[in-house]
Amino acid sequence: MGIIALHSAATGMKALDTKLDVTANNLANVNTVGFKASRVNFEDLLYLVKREPGIPNADDEPIPHGIQVGLGTQVSGTQLNFQPGSVDPTDQELDVRIDGTGFFQVRAINEGDEIIAYTRAGNFTINSEGTLVLANTLGTPMEPPITIPQDASDITIGANGEVRVRQPGSPNLTTVGQIQLARFVNPEGLLQLGNNLYAESDASGPPLVGDPQSDGLGSLAQHQLELSNVEPVRELIALITTQRAFEMNSQSIQAADQALQVVSNLRRF
Repeated sequence: MGIIALHSAATGMKALDTKLDVTANNLANVNTVGFKASRVNFEDLLYLVKREPGIPNADDEPIPHGIQVGLGTQVSGTQLNFQPGSVDPTDQELDVRIDGTGFFQVRAINEGDEIIAYTRAGNFTINSEGTLVLANTLGTPMEPPITIPQDASDITIGANGEVRVRQPGSPNLTTVGQIQLARFVNPEGLLQLGNNLYAESDASGPPLVGDPQSDGLGSLAQHQLELSNVEPVRELIALITTQRAFEMNSQSIQAADQALQVVSNLRRF
């Protein structure tokens, strides 16, 4: 008596603790460029079937209801929300927003191995070698690499991903590179690496790479950034409901503990 209640409430508190962690991370990244919010999905655990539905009663008629007691809940997974974030107009030449489907490709190091990573963050800059890199703590270079000449000015990034610059002595813009995008059959299956980066996984499927505005890929918008798609009000409501649910589960544990104390005291009578 009360043991099942203790276990069920404990699983609820454990699952809600995970939801609290995810909600806190969403709120912490409310100002992170290109960040995509996550949500926690729950599922119920196995059931203790004390009597199956449909068993014949004394009159040989099926009983309409059985006796089934659930054993709690667990987190089935965290699900990324790839809805676009709000648009932030800027005056930076190397700020680029993806309007539609797709990810920028960058070359990163993960667990000692060089991989192609993917990001929705378009806040790029130029390193000391003139290479176009992501403005994160790693200085992750774009893939395929694009190098801006030292004497270049008026950097222009077209909607189709063509990068052009103006050089001294040339009346026309010179093409110096082509930005390519990647998309996935299941982007929610991407592995989150941190630093605004994602990695391919078996769940996401292989990347489909192409130029912007082709093969279902979005277009690029220069002088703009895609902000985080976290909705602070929604996350605060989730924070409050999670806290209340955690408290209710703790009350269930207290009630089950009191019931067990009563049972243990019966031997005194």
